[in-house]
Amino acid sequence: MKTPSSLEGLIAALRCLPGVGPKSAQRMAYYLLQRDQAGAARLSGSLAQALARIRHCEKCNSFAEQPLCELCSSPRRDASLLCVVETPADLLMMEQTRSYSGLYFVLMGALSPLDGIGPREIHLDRLVGRAADGVVREAILATNFTVEGEATAHYVGELLRARGLKVTRIARGLPVGGELEHVDSGTLAQAVQERREV
Repeated sequence: MKTPSSLEGLIAALRCLPGVGPKSAQRMAYYLLQRDQAGAARLSGSLAQALARIRHCEKCNSFAEQPLCELCSSPRRDASLLCVVETPADLLMMEQTRSYSGLYFVLMGALSPLDGIGPREIHLDRLVGRAADGVVREAILATNFTVEGEATAHYVGELLRARGLKVTRIARGLPVGGELEHVDSGTLAQAVQERREV
């Protein structure tokens, strides 16, 4: 029996999600159609609404419904600090720490030449314009500690340092509550290298 073309289209569409292969996409599609058509309608409506209303903030490049997001339009944020992150999810994690009161720039990715992601794809021209506005004094690089994140941090750091900005990088090391015997040797070595006086 041939699968209806609209069902095939739904399965193919669900495969665009990260970590979703053909079987998972098929299970999701059948679940939505068999057991939760109301949920499927909500998902469809929410996705359509988000696509119609969400844009990039003109200052930080994160997602917003207005030209400026809530953080960029807040007078309580320290405009002299600019934290550079890879994704909006990383921005949310930084905000959840309640330890940072500056502004952000979201790259929407990291440099990855093998994947065809270069400086243009991660909006480095916009970042340089934002960081060189005369207000920003320090750029804090909070990219991930992956090969791509490290390469991005190095590239961005050189780019911003050349424009006279102070550039710092978030530290690496042991997690809060972590025990030495359960930490990998690379993390422990980094923690020793980045030790500070108490």
